[in-house]
Amino acid sequence: MSQPTFERLASQLDRLGLWRAKQTLPETLKLAEDESHGYAAFLDRLLEDEIGAREERRIKNSLRLSGMPFLKTLDSFDFAFQPSLDRGQVLDLASLAFLARKENILLLGPPGVGKTHLAVALAICACQNGYSVYFSSLDTMIRALAAADRAGKLDAKLRTYTTKSQLLVLDEVGYLPLSRAEANYLFQVVSSRYERSSVILTSNKSVTEWPDVFGDHAIATAILDRLLHHSHVLSIKGHSYRLREKALAAVGTAAGPPA
Repeated sequence: MSQPTFERLASQLDRLGLWRAKQTLPETLKLAEDESHGYAAFLDRLLEDEIGAREERRIKNSLRLSGMPFLKTLDSFDFAFQPSLDRGQVLDLASLAFLARKENILLLGPPGVGKTHLAVALAICACQNGYSVYFSSLDTMIRALAAADRAGKLDAKLRTYTTKSQLLVLDEVGYLPLSRAEANYLFQVVSSRYERSSVILTSNKSVTEWPDVFGDHAIATAILDRLLHHSHVLSIKGHSYRLREKALAAVGTAAGPPA
């Protein structure tokens, strides 16, 4: 390919916003010439690189906007440490069929057993497959909605948690008791998403304890009715990862540095 033709092609890719294709153009051209690729194979390789780069940017942006506190995948989850958890069920949920069916996931268990790790890992799967995700602790959501309510902007703020994401992850439900007014905010979110979009929820309380947490039996029942109607409930009865890591660290400290 002549230099003027190359420069014109690079300029056209730039004008079309195909920045990755422009970046890999010299390499792709050389590969096509070395291996005697035809025009179709050359164009296929060039566009494949561009699409791959755009998908990578989309996923990074989706993860950034999701508000997730960390990025952990199912590959790093120690299923052997939590034998009460059905690994096959978790992997089935990672297929994301629950999102297509507008179903919910409740991850229940004591602190430190990996509930948030699983919630984040499933949310990352969703981001990678083109779903919009929003992550929040329950306490953060309640405080944000209460502030918006006082400012007369509750309806606008509710949309952050009801319609702006296909998957809402609510972490740490039950760690702090809610007043009736605060529980009503959660009811509005759950009710608005009911049979429209999915929720992944983590809680250190069994569902039978929720009326005590919410301080109102009727509201707790209404929330559970909508959450559980189309749901997958995973109860993790195991030991704390954090306590295990602390114990291992203590053993290492006691052993001292190697001789």
